[in-house]
Amino acid sequence: MSSSRVLKWVTGGLEAILGVPILGATIVISFLWLPLLVMLILHITTLVLTKNEGGSITGSVLGIVTSCIAWIPFVGMIMHIISAIFLMIDAAKPEINKTDFA
Repeated sequence: MSSSRVLKWVTGGLEAILGVPILGATIVISFLWLPLLVMLILHITTLVLTKNEGGSITGSVLGIVTSCIAWIPFVGMIMHIISAIFLMIDAAKPEINKTDFA
């Protein structure tokens, strides 16, 4: 399993936790919105690794947007859930080796 795939599972799981209505808001507010910064860094790292490996970057880009606007109460919750879904779908897709087509 590639490192970008592992990071997609990790960031997808964390986004799912932050998308839980009361739990996610409690985590974000109690840590003074620092989890949003941490998630932004994780999404950028995932994006770079995925881009280098030639994978789908949709979930990572959506996660970056989510980290930037998640401070808006209900919008943030919905965006966390959508990001989690996209990241986990991307992570679950089978990896295609470029050597298979050579």
